Amino acid sequence: MVAECSSGSSPRAPLRAAAAVLAVFAMFGAHAAEGFKVRLTPVPIEASTAAKTQGSGSASASLDGSTLSVTGSFTGLVGAATVAALHEGPVLGVRGPAVADFTVPQSASGSFNAQFKLTPAQVQSLHQGRLYLQIHSAAAPDGNLWGWLLP
Repeated sequence: MVAECSSGSSPRAPLRAAAAVLAVFAMFGAHAAEGFKVRLTPVPIEASTAAKTQGSGSASASLDGSTLSVTGSFTGLVGAATVAALHEGPVLGVRGPAVADFTVPQSASGSFNAQFKLTPAQVQSLHQGRLYLQIHSAAAPDGNLWGWLLP
């Protein structure tokens, strides 16, 4: 026996409504994180510090909403790493102030993980290539390794 709908709607109407709700969640509720790469290279501030500014590293980052998650590693510093920070430059390739610190191992090599809650302006700076990571060392206290976050 088949039940009849007295409201005049199809018995499949609830299924169509559920499918529509799931489609809306798929479009607006779930979003893919954006990925960024970082190549950490030595950037001597002056010619006299070039010999002490050595090493290399890399990192990957993902932006999910306003949360930037960074994972990376470095090696070959002349002195132990001391501090690390996320910086914002006025344009790609130009130094700028630190906007957040993160922890790195106090050694010549190591791995790091960091999360940053970015402001809307900082998210825009990230998309414009204006955010970069900088790791300082005992041998190069003005910054040993630098790398811009790029798609």
